[in-house]
Amino acid sequence: MIEEFKKFIMRGNALDMAVGIIIGAAFGKIVSSLVNDVIMPPIGLILGKVDFSNLFINLSDKPVTTLAEAKAAGIPVIAYGSFLNSLIDFLIVAFAIFLIIKQVNRLMPKKEEAPKKEPRICPFCKTEIPDDATRCPHCTSDLTSAK
Repeated sequence: MIEEFKKFIMRGNALDMAVGIIIGAAFGKIVSSLVNDVIMPPIGLILGKVDFSNLFINLSDKPVTTLAEAKAAGIPVIAYGSFLNSLIDFLIVAFAIFLIIKQVNRLMPKKEEAPKKEPRICPFCKTEIPDDATRCPHCTSDLTSAK
């Protein structure tokens, strides 16, 4: 069992996947910091000194002024500011991945496509037939004499 596990781990696909997951998690942290610490503060300032991470809808009748205060008191809230941060976070990650894949595809050699073969046509009814057919499945004509 240990030998099988070693063979599995040492295969390229498993190692590539592990490296991809680790780098992806680290990249996600970087993007979250970019969104929360660099992008959202100026946007909040432009929109009237709004802190997006503190935007919420209070679902109870108890008055609270901050999201942290609501969470500490156990008051149910809809934290749509955090959702906005996560949405922008996701869009940046998706766009970055799109750009990376686009560049990798540009650098990778293109696979040559095999030239398309002309379809075989029945000489009697003019329908497309399989190459190895000896009789037309549509009109049932004998195709061995038609070659």
